[in-house]
Amino acid sequence: MRTWASLWVILLVMLLLDVYVFLAIRTVSKDKTKTTKRIIYSIYWFVAAVGLLTVGLFPYTSYFHISHFFRNYMFAIAAGLFIFQLIAAIFIAIDDVRRSITWIIRRTRKSEKVTLVQADGSISRSTFLSWLGIGLGGTFFGTLVYGFTNKYNYKLREVTLSYPNLPEAFKGLKIVQLSDIHSGSFNNKAAVQHGVEMVKAQNADLILFTGDLVNDRSEEMENYMDVFNQVKAPMGVFSTLGNHDYGDYIQWESPEAKTANLEKLKKIHADLGWRLLMNEHVVLERGGQQIALLGIENWGAKGRFPKYGKMAEAYAGTEKYPFKILMSHDPSHWDAEVRIKYPDVDLMLAGHTHGMQFGVELPHFKWSPVQWMYKQWAGLYTEGKQQLYVNRGYGFIGYPGRVGILPEITVIKFV
Repeated sequence: MRTWASLWVILLVMLLLDVYVFLAIRTVSKDKTKTTKRIIYSIYWFVAAVGLLTVGLFPYTSYFHISHFFRNYMFAIAAGLFIFQLIAAIFIAIDDVRRSITWIIRRTRKSEKVTLVQADGSISRSTFLSWLGIGLGGTFFGTLVYGFTNKYNYKLREVTLSYPNLPEAFKGLKIVQLSDIHSGSFNNKAAVQHGVEMVKAQNADLILFTGDLVNDRSEEMENYMDVFNQVKAPMGVFSTLGNHDYGDYIQWESPEAKTANLEKLKKIHADLGWRLLMNEHVVLERGGQQIALLGIENWGAKGRFPKYGKMAEAYAGTEKYPFKILMSHDPSHWDAEVRIKYPDVDLMLAGHTHGMQFGVELPHFKWSPVQWMYKQWAGLYTEGKQQLYVNRGYGFIGYPGRVGILPEITVIKFV
């Protein structure tokens, strides 16, 4: 009953926005020809109807056996349309408030009527604000649609790191970090293979995967085993679990089914030739010298993400090694526990945020809405002698695209 009520409220809000924005469109297009207005109105209401229908049917897509991939597109388009209307409505509302104040002043002072077009033919502020809102909203929606083309546009990001306590034998070591594959979202195997070819071309000494191999179910990897089993390195491929790997976000027929899914996923890591670290560490040796690699299960300090990780278990026995790398899926773990209790963990590698798959990255400017939740959300961060690198993710989930924040293959070189 609550689900039905929520759905009707959402649809009602969307319909009110449809009407509100339409009234503004009708006003700013009043001087157009009858044919032009008919075309504009028809296009607008067609798009609005698609949004309403998409939202109305979305909760029932499983009954119609609509694919997960198509559901993501439905969700993205509906969300994009809603945000377009919301942005437009904000500017239109500002204009309505302004016009209301003008009307009150005019009534009080008995001043002349304010028109949309001035005597000199210039556009009044009222029309400008309406068009500005519609334009900005439409630009945002167009940007989301364009982002569909970027979800496999893998970007190599090279990072050079230097540490005074790094054993000499490990200088020159090349690491490739992958994170957040989310195989359940893929629908283009050739494009995924191209990304793996980019990984192979790096000839890395060591490859580290920091969680979220699937969206929910281990079976999502079935069609990609022969792709990711090509990911190999002389010193090995090591992996950890992310929050999506536990199957926490879907309904299972029984607790036993959920447990079996996780066990199968662990076996998939092994079948790929990846060494899954479950709250433990391994010793890496090179040129007769050693460092410690720690890997823990998901541990999140934000948004009710689970704390399966047991850092104390992974850390125990590593005290004697001069340099330590930690793989921990969620970057919030760094400030919440690692920096506080384990100051000798030199480098932590994480993923999880995806950079929200939406943002702006320029040489001296970086922004994404995800930064309102995560202090460290993409790239390299340094506090004292410790460093954290947050990978932007290889795959995608929810929104089937990338805007500004491209899928990432990280290449780390110690010097």
